Amino acid sequence: QVQLVESGGGLVQAGGSLRLSCAVSARIFGSSFGSYFMAWYRQAPGKQRELVASISRGDTTNYADSVKGRFTISRDNAKNTVDLQMNSLKPDDTAVYYCSALIRGNNWWGQGTQVTVSS
Repeated sequence: QVQLVESGGGLVQAGGSLRLSCAVSARIFGSSFGSYFMAWYRQAPGKQRELVASISRGDTTNYADSVKGRFTISRDNAKNTVDLQMNSLKPDDTAVYYCSALIRGNNWWGQGTQVTVSS
């Protein structure tokens, strides 16, 4: 019914950049991608999953303090995608990154993509 597929993860040196992308397909009557609240989360080994960035239907964005000024979330409603541009990466950014979509009160998740930042 709802599929989220992340791409763009990988290994990068500290100070480098990566761009994650999440493609969303959904078959929910009466709804469209433009109405979904989208977010990126991450989970490092031994830690809880945390919110990294979010973007509302009106393109209002919100960021975790740890990534402000370095990460940028954006959406393309024509392509049903949400991206996360990550610059000035640090080893602490190493985690599995998950895309999520909040649709009519239900939260949907992608399978995750690994980001590893070497020092």
